[in-house]
Amino acid sequence: MNLESIEADRVESVFLRNGAHSVTLSDAGDNPVLEPAPGETPLWQKTRMTGLFDAQTDFAALESDLLHSLALNKLPPNHIEDLADRVWEREWLKDFGPMKFGRRLMIIPGDENQPTDDSIVVRLDPGLAFGTGTHATTALCLQWLDRIDVQDRTVFDFGCGSGILSIAACKLGARSVTAIDNDPQALTATRQNAQRNNVTESLIVSSTIQNDQTCFDIVVANILADTLIENATTICGLLKPGGILALSGVLCEQIKEVQSAFQKLIQPLRTAGSALRARNANLD
Repeated sequence: MNLESIEADRVESVFLRNGAHSVTLSDAGDNPVLEPAPGETPLWQKTRMTGLFDAQTDFAALESDLLHSLALNKLPPNHIEDLADRVWEREWLKDFGPMKFGRRLMIIPGDENQPTDDSIVVRLDPGLAFGTGTHATTALCLQWLDRIDVQDRTVFDFGCGSGILSIAACKLGARSVTAIDNDPQALTATRQNAQRNNVTESLIVSSTIQNDQTCFDIVVANILADTLIENATTICGLLKPGGILALSGVLCEQIKEVQSAFQKLIQPLRTAGSALRARNANLD
């Protein structure tokens, strides 16, 4: 249902009261919300709400409740369609096949057959966390990791999502990798993927940076530009003199702002031979 001028919270309450298993908001026009501020949940100028109901739901009663609760004479444009019963949390596998990044690194979903060549394989199930390799910024980071020398180095993954970058670094020979994320689903996915890839001994997964955290040879942060800028001091503080910092998740028009925030912090480290790599993709 297109909400038009109706408050989303009021419609959601009616949906849930009538047995909706899930309620989803999406863009009914073409006005993307790329990067809201922390804590904000902005809606699109034209917002669509979709509810998932049992087939036995009394939709006439739902319509009556909407009209009464919202004080409407007529509902905005809406439609009802039947969906075949599926294991919805596994639907992503239909569009997720083996992908190669750089010369050696290959991401393989689930239990698909392993290639017979000398590829370094990461088996991945992202669960509800971000990171499959299909996103442009994640792909850039994987290509970068494949190209640099990770062997016997320490790596920090700031905002690990599914754990894809952390596990790739382990498979590429890192001595140890530390991964953090503030999303519990991401931590669960990372730990499960670490077990799937037999790298639990070399991968530390946490929700916070420890006070006694040591510095690292390589730090990678594939998150949003505002979050990068907000955490610039913390991220640079994790990098050893002579280390490499990779920043990703940055739109082309955000590059200068992100670089400005980090250049002044990394300058003292640069005298010892460190390097800043700004990894970005045009997502327009």
